[in-house]
This record gives sequence, C-alpha cells and structure tokens, in this order.
Amino acid sequence: MTFQSVLVGRLASADPGISPNEDGLPGLAVVKSIVGALMTWGLVACVAGLVVSVIVWAVARQQGNYGYASGGKTGVLIAAGGALLIGGANAIVAFFSGLGAAI
Repeated sequence: MTFQSVLVGRLASADPGISPNEDGLPGLAVVKSIVGALMTWGLVACVAGLVVSVIVWAVARQQGNYGYASGGKTGVLIAAGGALLIGGANAIVAFFSGLGAAI
C-alpha cells in the first residue's frame, strides 16, 4: 500500500458533516425576496424583448430586409431561452445540488 492510496482513502472517508441550513445567517428571507424580485424583472425583460423582436421580425420580413428579420428571429430565441432559464432556475440549481450531494 502506497502513501498516496492511504491518503486518498482517508480523504474519501473524511465527511465534515456540513449541509445547507436556513437559520445560519440572518437576513435570508430578505435575500430570497430580492432574488425573487430579480427573477420577476428578468421575466418582464424577456417578455419585452420577445415583443420587440417579433415586431422587428415581422416588419423587416414584410419590407424585405432579411438581415433585420434574421436579427428579430435571433431575439425571439434569446428571449425564449432567457425565460426558460429564469423560470427553471430553481429546478436547475436543485438538480445540480443533488448531483453534488451524491459525489
């Protein structure tokens, strides 16, 4: 048995026993409220971006300006992707937190 295998065995079995808790620091409710408000602002921005992008796409397509029409399509995809990520932020973080806890 080498020193390296003994060290790896000791590190793997050393569990500090730390887990997330909600009463460790004061002000967690305020931070949650702020993050929720930021999510709301982000979703409102995605809706505005989607509306503007659809208008640009439609007007540019109607006038034959395919460069701007392409930019409008890209804006629609970006706004939809942003809304998807913001809406799924809790699930995404919970998923990766579960993966990290399983290591």
